[in-house]
Amino acid sequence: MPTLAALLALSACASSSSTSSTASVEALQPTSSLRALAGGGALQVVKDLPAPQNTQNGSEQPLSANDVLEVSVFQVDNLNRTVQVDASGQISLPLIGATIAAGKTVRQLEKEIETAYGAKYLQSPDVTIFVKESVGQRITVDGEVNRAGIYPVSSSASLLDAIALAGGFNAVGDGGKVFVYRNFGQSRLVANYNVEEIRAGKNRNPRIYGGDVIVVFASKSKIAMNNLKDALGLASSAARIAVIP
Repeated sequence: MPTLAALLALSACASSSSTSSTASVEALQPTSSLRALAGGGALQVVKDLPAPQNTQNGSEQPLSANDVLEVSVFQVDNLNRTVQVDASGQISLPLIGATIAAGKTVRQLEKEIETAYGAKYLQSPDVTIFVKESVGQRITVDGEVNRAGIYPVSSSASLLDAIALAGGFNAVGDGGKVFVYRNFGQSRLVANYNVEEIRAGKNRNPRIYGGDVIVVFASKSKIAMNNLKDALGLASSAARIAVIP
């Protein structure tokens, strides 16, 4: 199967006749207004990626089907359970039965379970939920890395963490040509980060969120908008790369 780098090289050659589509990323004007980004739809180049809309203002990422949760009730050990959110978005707990979890934050679900236990069974219950596995907290790392794949990440993962998960750059990977794609409202954004400068302390190490796609280009590759679009399409094809548990 052709590598991502080879396919991108072919794409760059095929698009060389179009001046607008092969303009270098540096020549594009990054969009800076969040209002403008939210109303877009096409792939947009930005200088720095904003946090996803569902995590802004301190809000948490909502739970989703197949997430694995550890539910603990303080001083009532026989109610503690490790449960998985099923396809219908529910979990099942002792005494209170089925409870909708998908679409809620951890804090919201904790409060609802406390209310359910407090209504009939416990006095002032204290419920804690830990997200053991989160489908929404997976990222894709592709391109010129040693182990391309789909990886689970913690809620505090950074770009350097993501590169490390993929085994670092391969022999031709360019630390200055690391592109991160992110959904923002109805838009898909992409930003170029220089990992070598981050490691040297010259730039900040950006936060990585579930759903992000990271593509590393080869050192001699010429980056154009068409390359970025093609890379996203290839990296988003789950059939190409392994899902790492």
